[in-house]
Amino acid sequence: MVKFLINRPIAVFLSFVGILFFSALAIKELPVSLLPGIEVPSVAIKVDYPNNPARIIENSVLNPIRSELNSLNNLKSIESTAGSETGIVKLQFNYGTRMDLAYVEINEKIDRLTESLPRDMDRPRIIRINTSDIPIIRLQLVPKNQADFIEVSELAEKVLKKRIEQLPGISIVDINGFRDQYISINPNREKLQALQLSEGQIDQVLKSANQELGQLSVKDGQYRYYVRMANRLDDLDEIRNLPLITRDGNVIALQSVADISYQQEKVQSYHLFGETEGLVITVHKQNSAKMTELVPMVYEAVELFKEDYPKVDFELTQDQSSLLNAGIDNLRTSLIYGGIFAFAVLFLFMGNVRMPIIMGITLPVSLIISFLLFYAVGLSINIISLSGLALGLGMLIDNAIIVIDNITRKRKDGLNIIDACIQGVNEVMAPLISSMLTTLAVFVPLVFLNGLSGALFYDQAVSVAIILGTSLMVAFVLLPLLYRIFFQNVKKEIKEDSLIFKTILSAYKAFYKLLWKFRAISFVVLLLLIPLTYLTINQIEKAGLPDIEKTETLLSIVWNEPIAAEASKDRIRNLLNELNTEAESESDIGLKQFILSVDEGSVENAEIYFKFNSKTDKSATERWLLSYFQKRHPNANINIEDAPNAFDQIFTTEGSFFSAKWKTLGNNELLTSADYQELSNEVKAISSTPPLQGKGFIYEDALEASIDSEKLSVYGISEGQFKSALSKALDGYLVTEIRRFGEVTPVRIQRPEADLRQQLERVTVMGKQNQEYALSNFVTISFSSNEKNITADRSSVYQSMEWEELSSEDIEALTVELPKVASTRGLTVDFDGTYFEDKENLSQMAFILMISVALLYFILAAQFESLIQPLIVIFTLPLGILGALIVLQLTGGTLNVMSAIGIIVMLGIMVNDAILKIDTINRFAAKISPTTSADYKTQLAAAIAKTGEIRLKPILMTSITTILALLPVVFSSGLGADLQRPLVYAVIGGLTIGTFTALYFVPLAYWFVSKKK
Repeated sequence: MVKFLINRPIAVFLSFVGILFFSALAIKELPVSLLPGIEVPSVAIKVDYPNNPARIIENSVLNPIRSELNSLNNLKSIESTAGSETGIVKLQFNYGTRMDLAYVEINEKIDRLTESLPRDMDRPRIIRINTSDIPIIRLQLVPKNQADFIEVSELAEKVLKKRIEQLPGISIVDINGFRDQYISINPNREKLQALQLSEGQIDQVLKSANQELGQLSVKDGQYRYYVRMANRLDDLDEIRNLPLITRDGNVIALQSVADISYQQEKVQSYHLFGETEGLVITVHKQNSAKMTELVPMVYEAVELFKEDYPKVDFELTQDQSSLLNAGIDNLRTSLIYGGIFAFAVLFLFMGNVRMPIIMGITLPVSLIISFLLFYAVGLSINIISLSGLALGLGMLIDNAIIVIDNITRKRKDGLNIIDACIQGVNEVMAPLISSMLTTLAVFVPLVFLNGLSGALFYDQAVSVAIILGTSLMVAFVLLPLLYRIFFQNVKKEIKEDSLIFKTILSAYKAFYKLLWKFRAISFVVLLLLIPLTYLTINQIEKAGLPDIEKTETLLSIVWNEPIAAEASKDRIRNLLNELNTEAESESDIGLKQFILSVDEGSVENAEIYFKFNSKTDKSATERWLLSYFQKRHPNANINIEDAPNAFDQIFTTEGSFFSAKWKTLGNNELLTSADYQELSNEVKAISSTPPLQGKGFIYEDALEASIDSEKLSVYGISEGQFKSALSKALDGYLVTEIRRFGEVTPVRIQRPEADLRQQLERVTVMGKQNQEYALSNFVTISFSSNEKNITADRSSVYQSMEWEELSSEDIEALTVELPKVASTRGLTVDFDGTYFEDKENLSQMAFILMISVALLYFILAAQFESLIQPLIVIFTLPLGILGALIVLQLTGGTLNVMSAIGIIVMLGIMVNDAILKIDTINRFAAKISPTTSADYKTQLAAAIAKTGEIRLKPILMTSITTILALLPVVFSSGLGADLQRPLVYAVIGGLTIGTFTALYFVPLAYWFVSKKK
């Protein structure tokens, strides 16, 4: 193939020009996003049922929903939490489920269930969870001094939201903190009594005046006309002038017995930007949109908003594109420095300018063609696929250096330029393809990991396969052609190795002779380093993601007091006012109004996001916050954590580490606070770590109203009539709604503000002989302790004890002893938590790694036609891993996702070297004439030594180029550098310590495992 192509330079050149042209077009069309558009197999169902406690929401709403949805296909788990006024059901499906079909099926089942759900409750909201649901940026709206908050809310909802949605690539625009208004009818009780009118008459007049009769038709000769009855109620004046008829037959206007005005809806959600009340708009992108183009468009739109709406201050915060830009910048930096250092290293080692220029052409060509294949297989440019490209860059440089070095060596052997190109490429073709397959053998099995990890590895594995495949194609086709073009007119003899390389080669030979002299001892010492790798892996600290220097904190608060959202807002303002540190802050207080919110909301919850100027300020403020809440609000539960970015939101697993779910047998009765104390004491006797209260074991004080049914019957009042009056007694009630052009304005009969007892005394119910009686005569009010939340799973209601950390001994003791405790109390106990999921993932990962090593072995055995020689390559891997781990420990790093990627990058280069070494020794060994045993051994030793010298230059050039290209990241700062630094340390460690040991391990291992004929 090489011979055919090298003799057709014009055809090859034009083919590459065409491919590059289509690649450039593909780059323009490729979607750019932070993370792959992964279909997360989760759906959340949100329920809002105002003025109802957790028990009613569980029994009337969530329990029927769970029962209906239990039969869904591929449903893995179902969990629900009922709280005051809200409830949520979370559905988890098996990975690979078609979520579009599951979403349709859930909607159908909810529609079927609607008739059996409470009539006065809105339809449950079904939210499909996706990686694209993470907002790319947040827009803060703060009304200026003279601006009306309701006007600003309408501006956000009716104007700004629509303007942002019109931007190409926007999927959803969500709002929190907006205010609605309603028409308040506040009857004057004294005037009504004087005119002998009842509140029910006002209710009836409003409903009658706003009644829609639909369309009527009138026939006039041959024609039929449709008459639409106009809605009488359209504004406040019409409502004020509605007629009421007294018992005397007089007609009076409604406004003479009631105050009628627009009022702000009861506020259960606040948003603060700093200490100022405002609104927040979150912007979400479509899967196919380019984030790098979309975010600048949002910035431009906001600049226009500032000009068009001067009564509002606008500010953009939490820009998630910074993560993606960091990844792109790192790739660009790696390419630039990689090119510069590859040029310098090639020049220093070979003393020739042409070869670095050839490298400078092939590297960008490989990368650009890769994007064409990205487009072909449907990949987007995201952090995961970019890390795959960065991973492949080191091996891309390696392939180019190996091919150039081998062609140059053939020219030194006296071949003409065309034959040197043909033989130089053909010789390394098989080992380089084998090397690529061995790298893919590590990645491809990872695609089969369960859940999100497997989906993320898919993007990375495909991008690695693309960059490696492209680099081999360029190295085998374009590179020899460029070599021929650049060197065909060079008549002088090829320059010998540079002085720098000669010095390094002399040092290598001296050390090699010393080790060869004591080869048995040297080989044993190197073998002993392999178990040391295992010990180092056990000792090093492990983490999911690298320790990024974050300057953002998220404070989550549950007050554990029955306070209103406004009281919570005042407390947050006091906190922010006393905070001495300069920090940008955002607060979401009470029930979030976001459509896509899947939080288990409560009016008494709050979240504050802080962005500090430095990590020192962050740490100091976090300590101050802990002290502040201990002194001021000791009952509050707080959680201080790093503000999650898009990475954290995807990778963080919900739920506690280990939990015990207690269930009562045969019914859904809940355990009391006293039951919890008894159970907790028994659990503490089993486990050294005390449990935390799960949501179901948290209790709160509540008012309990007891109705005197006997007294009601004496006064001729039915219980249904009394409960209807009681439900309207406290906050008023909805009478009707004015609808026009899609806008809905509620009309409510309102109660004046007063305490509970005064409200019950003011509101009356009709008894015998049309006599009015105050509600307070029939109700007894008392305090009681009730459950704050009711949690349930697929089978029934449960109450859980949870642990965030627990030893394996405690877990074993709990799983054995707790079922015994449960049986003595007439309970059952189930165990759950991330512990079981992590355990399954680890066993699966171990199995997949075994498959990877087996694949590696099979590929190498097929290439070498040997069952022993592949083991030499496999045993070099621990040496590289040891080098990487040593440097990670010396720099205070951890074994995490990024350092693991760095180890794989480094192993790919090391495997390349080991494969080529063994392949070269095999070729030299095949030429040895086995006349006598002693002669053969001498010739084999010489062949092994010569191979080491031949392979020294490529591995040194590749290692030094890769290290120098990545080295600037070590001295950089920022989010991108923090993410990439563990990767760099792992590569540097592996390519220094690991490569140095592998340089001598492969020759020694080959000697001891080969047959001495």
